[in-house]
Amino acid sequence: METIILAVVIAVVVLGALGGLVVGSRRRRPLPPPPPSPPDITAPPAEPHVGEEAETPREETRRTIEEVDLPDASSPVVVEEPPVVEEIPAPAIEVPEPTAGRLVRLRARLSRSQNALGKGLLTLLSREHLDEETWEEIEDTLLTADVGVQPTQELVERLRERVRVLGTRTPAELRTLLREELLTLVGTDVDRTVRTEPDGRKPGIVMVVGVNGTGKTTTTGKLARVLVADGRTVVLGAADTFRAAAADQLQTWGERVGAHTVRGPEAGDPASVAFDAVKEGKEMGVDVVLIDTAGRLHTKTGLMDELGKVKRVVEKHAPLDEVLLVLDATTGQNGLVQARVFAEVVDISGIVLTKLDGTAKGGIVIAVQRELGVPVKLIGLGEGADDLAPFEPEAFVDALIGD
Repeated sequence: METIILAVVIAVVVLGALGGLVVGSRRRRPLPPPPPSPPDITAPPAEPHVGEEAETPREETRRTIEEVDLPDASSPVVVEEPPVVEEIPAPAIEVPEPTAGRLVRLRARLSRSQNALGKGLLTLLSREHLDEETWEEIEDTLLTADVGVQPTQELVERLRERVRVLGTRTPAELRTLLREELLTLVGTDVDRTVRTEPDGRKPGIVMVVGVNGTGKTTTTGKLARVLVADGRTVVLGAADTFRAAAADQLQTWGERVGAHTVRGPEAGDPASVAFDAVKEGKEMGVDVVLIDTAGRLHTKTGLMDELGKVKRVVEKHAPLDEVLLVLDATTGQNGLVQARVFAEVVDISGIVLTKLDGTAKGGIVIAVQRELGVPVKLIGLGEGADDLAPFEPEAFVDALIGD
């Protein structure tokens, strides 16, 4: 029995020793090397947390509820009213400058650009001996001023005859002579009234046509001012639907003088807009309807045909009283080409020459009238709102030859 116990004790001891060896060997296994330490980065100071400032007690005396002034229940409660938003008043309607004598007032502006023609002719005619070379110079001066070949030949022939009969020539006599002959070419016995008062009906219908860049839309707006200044009421038809800015521009001109503008969608049918403008003008009982058409390139037959369509559609309401062709005076003889094409499509009844203050070629007035057989009725002499003036032959010729 003792032997068995001894054997068990020895076995336990041996097992314990072996276990210790195993555990010891596991503990002595080398550990993996530590990861490399990151570079030394100084951390930013921590932000104070909400409420940390309140940890420090403040030395303040606390008031009791009796010491606090409470609002009296009987006192009225004052309620602040919201601020009053001031309404922006509508822009005041302008009163255009009267048209009577407007060209006379603008004469100085016209004479600055046109004096070269008159002074050049007077200088040549004042020579002691008017030989063939001098008369050729006179012809060249007139042709350079865009008077045209046929009118120039007629003027030179009459001048030669009258100078030969006159004999001696004082400056005053020469000026009178030249003035009379130029007035004969320009024409003083032509009706230059813009027809806006048809007999027995309202409104008068005026269509404005012309090539891009001649100032057609601006001229239409200025013409509205001319009519309003003469006491007429106006409706504007923005039938230039190909330029988005054209309708806006025309409407702005109308608003300045209290004229209503009829417009349609962009790229819409111009004839439809023109038809609606005349219809609304009749319903409103206005005196005149002005229709601004798109600036047509005279080389594009399809667009010119469409202009003819606008005219036909408008005439379903009433016949057109006036078709004004707007020409840029600075284009000179090229304007005559444009005029011919437009005259083939619509019956031009009057001409508006714009930018006449920007050219020394005042003879275009004579040439375009001779080409179309219709009178110049209005001329533009600047960028101002009231710089469109009825054409007055006497004032124009006086500006040509100076004082």
